[in-house]
Amino acid sequence: MLIDTFGRTIEYLRLSVTDRCDLRCVYCLPKDHKEFQEPDHWLTFDEIQRLIRLFSELGVSKIRITGGEPLVRRNLSQLIQQLSQLPKLQDLSLSTNALQLEKHAQALYQSGVSRLNISLDSLNPQRFKQITNGPLAQVLAGIMAAKQAGFSPIKINMVLMKGVNEDEVEAMVNFCIEHGFTLRFIETMPMGSTGQQAMQQYINLDTIRQQLEQRFNLIPTTMLGNGPARYLQVAHTKINIGFITPISQHFCETCNRVRLSVDGVLYLCLGQEHSLDLRLLLRQGLSDQELSQAILTAIADKPERHEFHEKPEQTIRFMSKTGG
Repeated sequence: MLIDTFGRTIEYLRLSVTDRCDLRCVYCLPKDHKEFQEPDHWLTFDEIQRLIRLFSELGVSKIRITGGEPLVRRNLSQLIQQLSQLPKLQDLSLSTNALQLEKHAQALYQSGVSRLNISLDSLNPQRFKQITNGPLAQVLAGIMAAKQAGFSPIKINMVLMKGVNEDEVEAMVNFCIEHGFTLRFIETMPMGSTGQQAMQQYINLDTIRQQLEQRFNLIPTTMLGNGPARYLQVAHTKINIGFITPISQHFCETCNRVRLSVDGVLYLCLGQEHSLDLRLLLRQGLSDQELSQAILTAIADKPERHEFHEKPEQTIRFMSKTGG
């Protein structure tokens, strides 16, 4: 099993299949950003399948497919089918901005994706465009197509920003109650220049929780997930609200995840630069045993925690490069 030097068992891998995105969210990518990985630097589907097989043999049982926006990677369903056949994987999920989801939802469901996380930062079309530079109507159509295809649960992720969208908190809760979606609020993080600028609109989610407790009857819930959200349930509904708080209440002591970028770099911490270039090792012709040993050695180097508070300028790579 993959156990780091702090006793944490690594059982969850976030797999980026592209660093490209069809939106430009203000906290993620600059509008004019063009410094993407060249396609010959991307891991091929066969290389990805091999690495995920090795990770699963080392104890990783949960994979989330991310980007950038994963649905811009061609023939993604083909890769999902390959991964879904790995016997030791128990959970295969996907994060998306839903812009392309209407045309892909059914194929994703049939290919083996069990759950979706969908980014939705506003229900106001003009504001949504200001935040993402994209059309809200197309995103909502994608979300509803996923619901119709049978995905459950569907988790809606909302990054909250002071003076931008915090006045939509209750509306988003009601939207999720209406449609049966799980809702997670997320604090901004200083990832890259855009993330560091977005920290000017940072909101401590404890204030949002207190606000919601005045409007809704929130009760503790035992809902568990692969990620770091802490959940409360809206009484008399089946809806859970999660709070992801990397700044105000970090969850590093229970971190069970690593990230694999589209160019094969294994990132051991979202907020640190500790990494291993697995693409280089793959293309040098290492055996499965040698690759597995390299992964085990890297996990031993996983840092104890990020330093978003102490060194907010430290992580210069954009979130899309790291992978969700």
